[in-house]
Amino acid sequence: MFAQLQATYNDGCTTSGNCEYFLGRVFDNLSALDKAMEADPQGPEHFKEPRAWIARLRTRLGGDRSFENLKRHQDLLTGTRDKINAWMQGHPEDYR
Repeated sequence: MFAQLQATYNDGCTTSGNCEYFLGRVFDNLSALDKAMEADPQGPEHFKEPRAWIARLRTRLGGDRSFENLKRHQDLLTGTRDKINAWMQGHPEDYR
């Protein structure tokens, strides 16, 4: 799951017509990673910080996954991805 999230660094809203796909992909990858963290044998508490960041993102999105709402929260979406990336870099045992 983490590798899929990292792959979004090679994508973005700079290519015409790609922004909707990119933002949806980041959101979907974060959601899948959250589920994987919840189910991890170490327990969800091991991933307390990244799961809290994802929960904050979900709260701010208010259940609205429309492109317009993802675009409005683009900085929070990519910022959440970036914080999780930094956290995971400090926990390589969690994704190898």
